[in-house]
Amino acid sequence: MTDTVPPAPPTTQVTLADGRVEIAPGAPAPTGPYANEDLLPVPVGKRTWTTYNFSALWVGMAHNTASWTLASGLIAVGMDWKQAVFTIALANVIVLIPMLLTGHAGPKYGIPFPVFARASFGIRGANLPAVVRALVACGWFGIQTWIGGEAIYFLAGKLVGSGWTDAAKVGGYAWTMWLSFAIFWALQVVIIYRGMETIRRFENWAAPFVLVGAFVMLWWMSDKAGGFGPLFDQPSKLGWGADFWKLFAPALMGMIGFWSTLSLNIPDFTRYGKSQKAQTWGQALGLPTTMTLFAFLSVMVTSGSQAVYGEAIWDPVQLAARTDNTVGLLFALVTVLVATLSVNVAANLVSPAFDFSNIAPRKISFRAGALATCVLGVLIFPWKLYSDPQGYIFTWLGLVGGLLGTVAGILIADYWILRRSRLDLADLYRTGGRYWYEGGWNWRAVVAFVSGGVLAVGGASFKPLIDGRPIPALAGLADYGWAVGLGTSMLLYLVLMAARGGNRATV
Repeated sequence: MTDTVPPAPPTTQVTLADGRVEIAPGAPAPTGPYANEDLLPVPVGKRTWTTYNFSALWVGMAHNTASWTLASGLIAVGMDWKQAVFTIALANVIVLIPMLLTGHAGPKYGIPFPVFARASFGIRGANLPAVVRALVACGWFGIQTWIGGEAIYFLAGKLVGSGWTDAAKVGGYAWTMWLSFAIFWALQVVIIYRGMETIRRFENWAAPFVLVGAFVMLWWMSDKAGGFGPLFDQPSKLGWGADFWKLFAPALMGMIGFWSTLSLNIPDFTRYGKSQKAQTWGQALGLPTTMTLFAFLSVMVTSGSQAVYGEAIWDPVQLAARTDNTVGLLFALVTVLVATLSVNVAANLVSPAFDFSNIAPRKISFRAGALATCVLGVLIFPWKLYSDPQGYIFTWLGLVGGLLGTVAGILIADYWILRRSRLDLADLYRTGGRYWYEGGWNWRAVVAFVSGGVLAVGGASFKPLIDGRPIPALAGLADYGWAVGLGTSMLLYLVLMAARGGNRATV
């Protein structure tokens, strides 16, 4: 089928020998209410990120405190080190698949996620998945900023003394903790205002620094435990029977949910890719390998804390604070700061900045979108989301994964199955073009998104946010939220678009 739209202008894009597409030399760049400098395609000459850049990006993002608490949180809820590492390794192999599929549009067309979503949701409708993704990022930004604030709080306490850590409490926390939170918040705003190139350079050196810091923590904990033996010997509280498999499914979906955000907006980064090979190998080498390694380090250290202190201390900041060695503490907490900055700026500020900019491109710049993220990240009360591993893994990550899996299903179905990876750059910004649908919205994508979302998270537990399940009858699907959302939305979208008729592969 050919969309019923006004006649399109002469083609304004060229395809290079390596398959990358850009606006034709000499042709005017897209203009109008749905374009601004941040959302326009990156020229081929500025798509310079190599395999190393993408690998370093993932190493920097994977080696962070929140990733650490994924694995250590599984230890805290009863798994042993083998079960936790297996769960995380499998989850990251699975989530790599949609990551590569959606990431393909980045180096090929040079477009960010919200523009990519216009092909399936419509030019205006793309604001729906973009805002959902942005709000999730705000939650992540708040959680990571709270972690960074904790590191500053304990670091300053070691330097200043008990007057800092024992300060008067406000809202359940010392006022100095709130001050530390604010300082770390401001530091991230400064970095994002310097732009994407600063972020690339920061990731390149932060990645190896954080990895070294993790190995230092492992060495410290093994020394405290009297060798590596006690780290490996901590038994599972679940065994490998029914108790483990009952926990395995929601834990796996939670681990997938951790990177389900990036599986949508990875084009925000791959649009700077030098080639498809660079983004494919960079991500394949950077994501599952480093996440599995970091998970191994995390569970070893957490198992060691169980042996040394009699309890599994899942928060690395709290664990580092147990040391009496000032130099060791300073190194550990500085590592936490660098790790948290690395992932928070790259994963939780860049993407929502583009997403918010997409709402009103003429009025909201990339920097304004980033500032909005910073503000909303405080308003979601991240200290509550991060208060315990049960709520963090099974409520927050489970809900995020289920909801965002629905968007991934639609994007993949539209780009790969219906359009065979062929897009018209000019029409992605043009009122009345082939991606305008009905008034700028493709209601079929919206129906698929809502339906998949209801099935994926309708039966989930929202504790500790609220008690109970919105739709108790769907409780059986909640443990498989990401898979249910992705599969349902993909199938329903294809059915609805087929009912529209014709050949959608044409651009």
